[in-house]
Amino acid sequence: QVQLVESGGGLVQPGGSLRLSCAASGSIFSINGMDWYRQAPGKQRGLVASITTGGNTNYADSVKGRFTISRDNAKNTVYLQMNSLKPEDTAVYYCRIGSSRYPYRYWGQGTQVTVSS
Repeated sequence: QVQLVESGGGLVQPGGSLRLSCAASGSIFSINGMDWYRQAPGKQRGLVASITTGGNTNYADSVKGRFTISRDNAKNTVYLQMNSLKPEDTAVYYCRIGSSRYPYRYWGQGTQVTVSS
């Protein structure tokens, strides 16, 4: 069955950088958009960045100019380059891949990003 495996999280100092990756195993048919969400303690999960099949991107205002989302369809992988990290970026980051086939959306297991001095 399909599984999304996330990697790249960890502990980093403010101003540092991390690169998250999310790779899908198994077959996902008709992949559409790819997204990154995050959930901080005590807060609801929110959209961080999205990228369409055509490569169009959108970002939450809080990360615009600092984060970059990209994708490699040959590897069924989505990336999130995070620069100039702030303590408020601390959260569990989840990837999501959309498909036209049931169950329509696949979620990664989440990876912890902690920004602290």
